[in-house]
Amino acid sequence: MNRIVHDALILTGITLISGVSLGFVNNITEIPIKNAQEAATKKAYKEVYADAADFKQIDGFDSEEDASKNKASAYIHENGFPDDDIKNAVEAVDSSGNKIGYVVTVTSHKGYGGDITFSVGIKNDGTLNGYSITTISETAGLGMKSTEPKFKDQFNGKKTDKALEVVKEKPSADNEIQAISGATITSRAVTIGVNSGVAYARSLMGGDK
Repeated sequence: MNRIVHDALILTGITLISGVSLGFVNNITEIPIKNAQEAATKKAYKEVYADAADFKQIDGFDSEEDASKNKASAYIHENGFPDDDIKNAVEAVDSSGNKIGYVVTVTSHKGYGGDITFSVGIKNDGTLNGYSITTISETAGLGMKSTEPKFKDQFNGKKTDKALEVVKEKPSADNEIQAISGATITSRAVTIGVNSGVAYARSLMGGDK
C-alpha cells in the first residue's frame, strides 16, 4: 500500500513539474510570437497601402480572439461568405489624417493546405489596392504562387462593382482573375477572401461604392 502511495506521489510531482515547465515555456514564447505576428501584419498593411502615413483602428470594430464570433465575420457570413472570417480592419490615412481607404485582414478557411490569412487594401471608391499574405501553408510551386507578383498583381486597381471570379484561361472580363495553374483551390480561396474583405469594407463605407 505504501508503495502505491509512494508511486502516486511521484507521478503527481512529475505532472506538476511538467505543467509548470510547460506554462513557463509558453509564457516565454508567447510574446515573441505575438510580436512577430504584429510585425507581419504591419508589413502587410504597408505593402497594400504604401502611400498611407498611418493606419488607425476602426472605432467599434468588434475583434475577438475567435474571429469567427466577431460582428464583422457575422456580417460577411450573412452576405455570402461563410468560409471566411474578418480578423481586423483599419483605416489607411494620409499625412493630414484624412482617410484614403481601408485595410481589411481576412482568413480564408478554404485553402488547399489550410487557412490563408491576408490583408486587402481597398480605396475609398472601392478600387482594390492589392493584398498581402501573412499566413499560408499551401503547396510549394503551386498554391504558394499566390504570394508572387504574377498572381497578386492581377488584383491591383481592380474595380469591385462586380465580385471577382476565377477563370482557368486568359481573362475576358474586368472582374476575372486567372487561376494559378494546378492551384485552382488556392486561387479561389484568395479571390473569394478578397471579395469578402471588399464586402466588409463596403459596409464601413455605408453601402455600395
